[in-house]
Amino acid sequence: MNDSIELQISAPSLVDQLKTLLSGLQGNPYPAVPNPLGCRKRASVALILRIRPTFPDEATICNSATNPGIPPHAGLNSFFDQSWVQRGDPEILFIKRAAREGDRWTSHVALPGGKREAGDQSDMATSIRETMEEIGLDLTTEHSAFIGNLPERVVTTSWGTVPLMVLCPFVFLLTRYDIPPLRLQPSEVSSVHWVSMRALLAPSLRAHEHADVADRLAKRGGGFLRGILRFTLGQMMFAAVRLIPSESIYCTSVPGFIPLQTTVSRFTSIADAITTIASGSSTSSSKRDKPLLLWGLTHGIMADFLDLLPSSNTFKLWTWPTFSPWDLRIMVWLMTRRLHKRKLQEMDAKRQESPIAVVEEGLDTIGVQNSRWQPHGVHMDGLGLTGSQNASKRAASAGTIGHLLEGHYDLMRRAIVVTLAMRLGLVAGVLALVFQRTRSRR
Repeated sequence: MNDSIELQISAPSLVDQLKTLLSGLQGNPYPAVPNPLGCRKRASVALILRIRPTFPDEATICNSATNPGIPPHAGLNSFFDQSWVQRGDPEILFIKRAAREGDRWTSHVALPGGKREAGDQSDMATSIRETMEEIGLDLTTEHSAFIGNLPERVVTTSWGTVPLMVLCPFVFLLTRYDIPPLRLQPSEVSSVHWVSMRALLAPSLRAHEHADVADRLAKRGGGFLRGILRFTLGQMMFAAVRLIPSESIYCTSVPGFIPLQTTVSRFTSIADAITTIASGSSTSSSKRDKPLLLWGLTHGIMADFLDLLPSSNTFKLWTWPTFSPWDLRIMVWLMTRRLHKRKLQEMDAKRQESPIAVVEEGLDTIGVQNSRWQPHGVHMDGLGLTGSQNASKRAASAGTIGHLLEGHYDLMRRAIVVTLAMRLGLVAGVLALVFQRTRSRR
């Protein structure tokens, strides 16, 4: 049987595995990652879990005068021993960020969180404050339990060459289902979505996100150079997960919540049409028609979390970054397939022996071992980690992406050079043939 099929586990079984995962996080916190030299910013996000009761438990709970939550400090065992929890479906809260011009993470699916401010006493305090400000959820109540943290990572820009901040993920569990209504901050969040963990583990929901990297590669080259890069390289393809929410809440006051007119899919210019066809991407009639895709930075955090499940092997579902044009994609595959096979064999055979921090950007990831941060040529959107309940192995798993991607981007750059050379050779050959035939007719 294919290993990926085993990830489609039932909700009750997943509840037991989640209990084991959370107990491991409580007893084995990940070490703090210091800021790299010259980088002072830190940010935190909150990974918020709840158990959705199934029918008929949901009707009983909603109509009950007493809430099924547990008393504060009762412990994970008391919570997970409840019958409605045992039959429930674990879910994680995601937000879709508001569309803001100039924001590198505009409209991305993310976890609640933001930058640390001077008044925050700790990184965890930042995640609590930002969650309250963005969606109106108070994580300090007696029915919200702090579980632990996940591997911290250094967020970078410029393809992993410049550190921006240290990102610190924290895990919280809501012990009651009927939480107060959420209040979305229109300038920060356009919608909130509860997604089943089963959906995050389903192989059938694996997808790709197409990212335009021309702006990153040609910051000073102007529109002409960016157009050339889009035409030659197309778009980069990153592994993603298509989210199917069980419950969604939308901020109705954001601009464009109600479309003013019907949008018809069309190309704005011949250049757009040529670029779209060459890159292998597609157009959509409306941005709101597009599915919710989890990718990039948040995908990496979720990979850290999901790979701690006792039976998880989600790294086998992960796909390496590539490009959308078919010829470039084939060349990348040919030049990296041996490396990928070896990396997967190494992942099956052993775990790394020392903890490594994860460094990543929306498109890039780099592994570092100390505060003297240096780029190592490993870039990625951050996903496909493996984990274990053993503390030392769990700490080592934070560097799995760096291990899997070691050497990948170097080979991908070579594939770009070879593919472009082949294209130029093909064009030159066609022109020579045409010129030769033209001369022979004379």
